[in-house]
Amino acid sequence: MTIHTEYETDKQLELPYEEIVQEIVAAALDYEQCPYEAEVNVLFTDNAAIQEINRDYRQMDAPTDVLSFPMIEFGQESDFSHVEEHAEDFFNPETGELLLGDIVISVEKVMEQAEKYGHSTRRELAFLVAHSMLHLCGYDHMEAGERERMEQRQREILSGKGYDR
Repeated sequence: MTIHTEYETDKQLELPYEEIVQEIVAAALDYEQCPYEAEVNVLFTDNAAIQEINRDYRQMDAPTDVLSFPMIEFGQESDFSHVEEHAEDFFNPETGELLLGDIVISVEKVMEQAEKYGHSTRRELAFLVAHSMLHLCGYDHMEAGERERMEQRQREILSGKGYDR
């Protein structure tokens, strides 16, 4: 598993953010039974930059906590059965790893939401990574049933790593 991390903000998370990302990405891939080694890109930024990305890609001119940019279109969540048919599109030719996609996290939102919800920044970061990883595996939360299924999976991934509320 390869995780490329970039940190492009002056706001500092006073925690081992790379270790937390590694732990939760691995836990999510295991939970979703991904049969491949995977590659994920993670960008830590601030509210202004994530607002710009949100505006450019989602036409929503507001900062958000996390954005997910999956590389794979899934017919069904975490159904990886079709990726080998299009290996040139979905696998890094140098490493053979499955290219899952990109995660963009607002460090400011991590801090704001940890305080708002009364838990640690560590737990908030883990939650955002788990949430985003499920998006990279084809999950969505536009409808009530989808949201409930996704929330349950997030809780189980986090709980498995000791991130309980």
